[in-house]
Amino acid sequence: MTISPEYLAQQKELHKNPNYGVASLQYAPIVLDIVNQTGLNEISDYGAGKQNLKKKLKELGLKRFRYFAYDPAFPEYGTPQPAEIACCIDVLEHIEPLYLNSVLQDLKKITKTIGFFTIHTGPAGKTLPDGRNAHIIQKPSSWWLPQICEHFEVNQLEGTNGGFWLIVVPKAKKA
Repeated sequence: MTISPEYLAQQKELHKNPNYGVASLQYAPIVLDIVNQTGLNEISDYGAGKQNLKKKLKELGLKRFRYFAYDPAFPEYGTPQPAEIACCIDVLEHIEPLYLNSVLQDLKKITKTIGFFTIHTGPAGKTLPDGRNAHIIQKPSSWWLPQICEHFEVNQLEGTNGGFWLIVVPKAKKA
C-alpha cells in the first residue's frame, strides 16, 4: 500500500486546485536534457497529477516518446508502469511517512534505467483540506539520502531553492 484512503481523499480534493501539481513544468527542461543525452524515450511519471510533465515536454519540442502516467488521485491512469526513465517530481515530500518505503520500492520497480526525482525540503505554499501543510515530510537532504540510497545509487544531486533533485539508477538485486 502506498497511500491511506483518508489521505487519498485529501489529495483528490487538493488536485481540484489548478495551481496544485505544477512543479513538473519547471523541471521538464531537465527531463528533456536526460532524454536528449541518453536517447531513452520511455517516461513513467509517478505522481503525474494533471500530466503537466507530458504537456511541457511536448511544448519543448519532444516529439517521439512513450509516456506513462500514474497518480492515485487519478485512478483512470492505471498502475505504475516501468519505463526507461522514471520521474517523480515534487511527490516524495507529499507521501505519508508510513508509506515512503513502499513508494520508493514502487519507483525502483518501474525504473528500468534512470530515475529523476525532485524533493522540496521545506513547507509548501498550499495546505491540505484538513489544515496540514501539503508537504507532510519536511526533512533536509541528509535525511532523504539514506532513504533513497536503500533502493538507488545516486549519479547526480543538485541543490535547488528549497530542495534538491537527483538522477539515480536502481541498485542491483542481491543474489
